[in-house]
Amino acid sequence: MKSEKRRRQDGFTLLELIVVVFLIILIAGLAGVFFANNLSSSRLSATARELSATIRYARSLAQIRGERQTVTLDLDARAYTMTARGTRTIPAGITVKVIDPLLGEVHRDKYEIVLNDSGGVEGGTVVLSDGKRSMSIQPDPIVGTVIVK
Repeated sequence: MKSEKRRRQDGFTLLELIVVVFLIILIAGLAGVFFANNLSSSRLSATARELSATIRYARSLAQIRGERQTVTLDLDARAYTMTARGTRTIPAGITVKVIDPLLGEVHRDKYEIVLNDSGGVEGGTVVLSDGKRSMSIQPDPIVGTVIVK
């Protein structure tokens, strides 16, 4: 009799296995939703870092070479380029606008950020947004620093 009772107690029941599989699927589903929500936010941060790095690089080149450099934002084509570098595209889902001190908000056409050999920057604040969050790239016109907020 003891051997029969012992055999029935070995292993897991079907109900226990179903509960464990359900919990694993539930946790995996929640993790997927969490990572999907953070993906667009990290894409926005990466785009802002790349664009600000391009502006900083152009400023450095302007000072080293002693000649103006230009970073061109093509707001219609959703891309930006620099004289010495190739064109980079802005990912889908990220909107771009420029707040220029003279022109106001710019949403269309091409916009140029000019970096002088003295270190100064001619251009406005670039605002990137993904619908949930926005980041701004603010070049200082006198000192030439680029601040990402």
